[in-house]
Amino acid sequence: MEKSVYQDALWYHKKGRPGKIEVVPTKPHDTQYDLSLAYTPGVAQPCREIQQNEELAYDYTSKGNLVAVISNGTAVLGLGDIGPLAGKPVMEGKGMLFKIFADVDVFDIEVNEKDPDRLIEVIKAIAPTFGGINLEDIKAPECFEIETRLKEELDIPVFHDDQHGTAIISGAGLLNALELNGKAIDSIRVVINGAGAAAISCAKLYLGLGVKKENLVMLDSKGVLNEKRTDLNSAKQEFVTNEAYSTLKEAMVGADVFLGLSVGNVVSGDMVKSMAKDPIVFAMANPTPEISYEEATAARPDLIMATGRSDYPNQINNVLGFPFIFRGALDVRARVINEDMKIAAVKALADLTKKYVPELVTKAYNMENIVFGKEYIIPKPLDPRLITTVAPAVARAAMESGVAARPITDWEAYERELGARLGLENKLVMTICNKAKKAPKRVVFADANNLKMLKAARFVVDQGIAKPILLGNRKLIESIQKENRLELSDIPIIDIFHDISERRRMRLAEVLYEKRKRKGMTQEEAVEKMYNYDYFGCVMVETGEADAFISGFSRKYADTIRPALHVIGTKEDFHHIAGMYILLTQKGPLFLADTTVNSDPDPQVIADTTVLVANEVKRFKIEPRIAVLSYSNFGAFKGKGSPVRAKEAVRILHENYPDLLVDGEMQANYALNGALRNRKFPFCRLGDQDANVLICPNLSSGNILYKVLQELGTAKAIGPILLGMKKPIHVLQMESSVREIVNLVAIAVVDAQEAVEE
Repeated sequence: MEKSVYQDALWYHKKGRPGKIEVVPTKPHDTQYDLSLAYTPGVAQPCREIQQNEELAYDYTSKGNLVAVISNGTAVLGLGDIGPLAGKPVMEGKGMLFKIFADVDVFDIEVNEKDPDRLIEVIKAIAPTFGGINLEDIKAPECFEIETRLKEELDIPVFHDDQHGTAIISGAGLLNALELNGKAIDSIRVVINGAGAAAISCAKLYLGLGVKKENLVMLDSKGVLNEKRTDLNSAKQEFVTNEAYSTLKEAMVGADVFLGLSVGNVVSGDMVKSMAKDPIVFAMANPTPEISYEEATAARPDLIMATGRSDYPNQINNVLGFPFIFRGALDVRARVINEDMKIAAVKALADLTKKYVPELVTKAYNMENIVFGKEYIIPKPLDPRLITTVAPAVARAAMESGVAARPITDWEAYERELGARLGLENKLVMTICNKAKKAPKRVVFADANNLKMLKAARFVVDQGIAKPILLGNRKLIESIQKENRLELSDIPIIDIFHDISERRRMRLAEVLYEKRKRKGMTQEEAVEKMYNYDYFGCVMVETGEADAFISGFSRKYADTIRPALHVIGTKEDFHHIAGMYILLTQKGPLFLADTTVNSDPDPQVIADTTVLVANEVKRFKIEPRIAVLSYSNFGAFKGKGSPVRAKEAVRILHENYPDLLVDGEMQANYALNGALRNRKFPFCRLGDQDANVLICPNLSSGNILYKVLQELGTAKAIGPILLGMKKPIHVLQMESSVREIVNLVAIAVVDAQEAVEE
């Protein structure tokens, strides 16, 4: 297995462009004028400005988002002193992680210099280029002096991740492990095996978190750091113990916490058995831990364990820290990364672990659900919330401790900016959710017998988006809740088979009967329908017991729409409904209809659908630019079929809605390429603007288009959004993700808000 991994790693680094990072321009460079701005003569002006005021380098250059990853190759991974060039793949990897996790740009710099004084001078000389410096793979004890002096002599953040990254991540795990086993940090006894840079930094941070120094024992390869030792450097001398321990085995008896930053297989099951009740073992030697996960958990079922490996629970992974710590520090132009900022990162990571874990994280780790507990005491590295959790905490701590040169005043805007850096959420999604939060509405969830629906309900409550009402089997919901440790006590559950009085059922059935009695429905049938989740939920909305309704997770689209049409009905002006998807693309949101309802619409239905979509788009504060699509452009096709229907629909729209920016029929490439369309068809009402609304000529084309784009990863879809109903009713795709459910709930809330305003 390992041999295969090593061969794959060589191929991975060599294929295509060698290495893992490249430099990419951030400004236009297509014309000679662009180049004259980028270089001579235009570039002279920012040079003059920076000469007068060096702070302007943050405005005119990449300095403010640029970190140097610097190493002399003296302590590379577990490989030791292999030299700066051999360590370059690690430094490039570090740069890659900075970029993909926090959008921090990096130059990796490998310096052929072991003398601390000369290395410090080299780093100081190149420091003006950067907004921060990440020291990497420099051996102890020299690394302590190098970092300390650079922090004193430079005015940008300097951070030795080998020391502090491990300390911060393990510190968060320690706080959560202690919370789970009910122990106070100031009363625990800690044994640390290893006395290198990471171990010493962990010890210092743990003391800052509340561990008593007299309760901490540290060992190096020669044994316990005690008063008998005469071979200890100044860093190790700080952690000499007065206890009489000589060996690791002796020190571990009765210990609450073992932290391993040493070598593999130095701890036995019997040694773990000798520890105190509810022990905590962080065995972080990599790839072979101080004790295997299997042996440790077999020895002590009450154990909470973490390792440095990704194939076991609770991986202590530095990528949880350094990208976001630097992100926060850079964004407020911090002069240093101080202890307050490190502690803030610890607490932010610990707190995040106890929050609801999004489905995209559970999917990434092929898990059904992830909840705070013994096997989840620190966040997963692929959790997209890390950037919006840790970076603001670090930035805030920098401001409060007086080391920030550019304070943040709008924290909500800052978090949106962080999310946008990684494309975590399209601006439209954030706009919809923010609007929903201003006046959350009661939304009925008709498929509550499902974990995804329950997780979505929990999320929208926590985020203040909606007030869900769960329809489902109470016992089943409570079973799912218990099994997955979901907190639902503040969310009402209605079991329509057991919780509804006969009087209430008859009252709701009467509402349905009055609507359908002249369309073939008897009173007995209306009562029977009140045992159907979709009918029951729709009647709740119709009677004002709820504001919106979400269904369709486990049933066919048509089966879910039918009850809504029977109970709620369509808007009088249109007499039909339509389905729309929002496609979140790199160019912005694209609205697509009809994708779910009308299989072969006539021109009037196409025109009505267009108006319904335009009205919905305007609710999102976006001006619709509408193209009615076909396989023909502006009457080029003279026969029968969709081009003719599309052309007639456009005629109806131009006649009845002259202010609507719509035209067609046209092919999709002309719709999305305004410049091309304007050259060929300058009479088009859209001018040279790209369309942001596409009206398809039939259900088949609309449905195929959005599903192809979604599956290719070209666009993320929100929907389907049901248009034309009198009240907010929305139908999910079967087996929607939690994110898709949440997005549609937010849209339902916004629709309900608009209904009140109307």
